[in-house]
Amino acid sequence: MQRQGSNGDSVAIQVRVAGGALLVTHLALVAWLTLRPLDVPWVTPPNLCPLATIRAHLALGWPEAARHIGEGLAPLAPLGVLLPMVHGRLRVSWVASLLRTMAAGALVSLGIALLQTGVPGRVVDVDVLLLNTAGVALAHLAVVPAVRARLRRRAERRRDRSPAVSLEDTPQGRMATVPRVGIAPWTDVLPPSAP
Repeated sequence: MQRQGSNGDSVAIQVRVAGGALLVTHLALVAWLTLRPLDVPWVTPPNLCPLATIRAHLALGWPEAARHIGEGLAPLAPLGVLLPMVHGRLRVSWVASLLRTMAAGALVSLGIALLQTGVPGRVVDVDVLLLNTAGVALAHLAVVPAVRARLRRRAERRRDRSPAVSLEDTPQGRMATVPRVGIAPWTDVLPPSAP
């Protein structure tokens, strides 16, 4: 039983380390793509009105709108899978996991938007923040609950197939038990009274 626990723990640690490495790599790539200066003749003004840019893209027609909306959903979507992978817990409510992942994705998107204010050619757009957060949520809902359910079923099957371990089967053998010593009542401590 101890070996299974340590094997399961080592797999969980390996998944967390791999998730952390992929997360750092992805965030470095996103930072490189979104924080490079653009050499453009003019820039649009910042958009702080929610859904204004999305409505403008929809007015261009579906193919163009789908491309622009996809460009907003895609950059941070892998965070929807990588953040729960780094967290590494199988027994988590999917709602709590979704909310935690969306909040982290929104904070990363907000951080990128704030950093873009100092980059030439980049402007802040609140719709990009909304689309990035929606992309994180969609990726999380598409992948994480199904993978967690599958991993939980696999762990339960392994636990059901493993034989029960008794004390004699442990490497240390049967442990000696020491009887507990309690505090004696006061009547046992006092000498008998003489008449």
